[in-house]
Amino acid sequence: MRTPLVTVILPAKDAGAFIGTTLETLTRQFDDPAAVKLVAIDDGSRDDTGTLMRRYAERFPHAEVIVNREPRGLANARNQGLAHVEGDAFCFLDGDDWMQPRRLDVLTARLRELGCDFLRTDHVTVTGSRRVLVRAPHPWRETVGSPRGAILPANERTMVDYPFAWAGIFHRRLLDRGLAAFSPGLFTAEDRPWIWRLHLQAESFAVVDAPALLYRRGVSSSLTQVRDRRQLDFARAMTEVIEIVEADAEAERFLPKVVWTTLALSSRHLVRSRRMTPALRAEMRAGIRDLLARLPGAELSGVLDHLDGPRRRVLARTLRQTRTTGQTRTTGQTRRAA
Repeated sequence: MRTPLVTVILPAKDAGAFIGTTLETLTRQFDDPAAVKLVAIDDGSRDDTGTLMRRYAERFPHAEVIVNREPRGLANARNQGLAHVEGDAFCFLDGDDWMQPRRLDVLTARLRELGCDFLRTDHVTVTGSRRVLVRAPHPWRETVGSPRGAILPANERTMVDYPFAWAGIFHRRLLDRGLAAFSPGLFTAEDRPWIWRLHLQAESFAVVDAPALLYRRGVSSSLTQVRDRRQLDFARAMTEVIEIVEADAEAERFLPKVVWTTLALSSRHLVRSRRMTPALRAEMRAGIRDLLARLPGAELSGVLDHLDGPRRRVLARTLRQTRTTGQTRTTGQTRRAA
């Protein structure tokens, strides 16, 4: 039996309403079903997700279904899948999304032809019957470049602001180098430290055109919709991003981008926290205060001077509280800590 061209890592929890579509589209990627290895992770589902996974696994010569009796979260489930990669390429797929036919055929061919560490693509958001193309924020297509070169400028949307793990394909050498795994235990924002590691430590990448991945929005069980304590992991994830960048030889170059992203995301989560219970809202705000205190003072001041009005207003109270307690560090302190 041939070695698969690509391993698809598919974690899902209670995705029975959608995962049949997801799995069916995987059968339409290559003429030879042995080109795909399916690694499906049933992460503590209470519906028929696992049953559908096992049913479709029978249609692939290479397939494994992993069952977690209790949910471990997306980061841990993806890491479980990484331990079962075969072939030269792997990708991620969520249980409520799907692919147009031959997407993986195109991506495996382009990965081989371009010879780079990973490829990124656009995607299509689906909200009811409405579909919108979301372009990867990179000006060059079909051109191999340095992942570091796609991090800046600080005050514009760039590839580190496009963290979606499913929007691309990856060569297994990233797995061998320890760059593919997600931070264990993060229940949200797990892709933020992951995308920064990739762009700081991988050697080459490209943005390419391919048949679309369709991302379903508005699903009630999605972490983008829920307002429970899993959202609190956002602050821990962004603290890890700060630590990753501070440890880099070019930290001074990239810290303004980290500060910009942290402030933008913090303002969004402060607005979202208004719909949480009072106890969770207090925890979220305390976590964001601690996160902002972790930012280097000089870079923070520089970014605030250029932050738009609505975000400044949302952040104003939290920033005042942070400064009042004397938590915000200076740039010199940041360098010494690094």
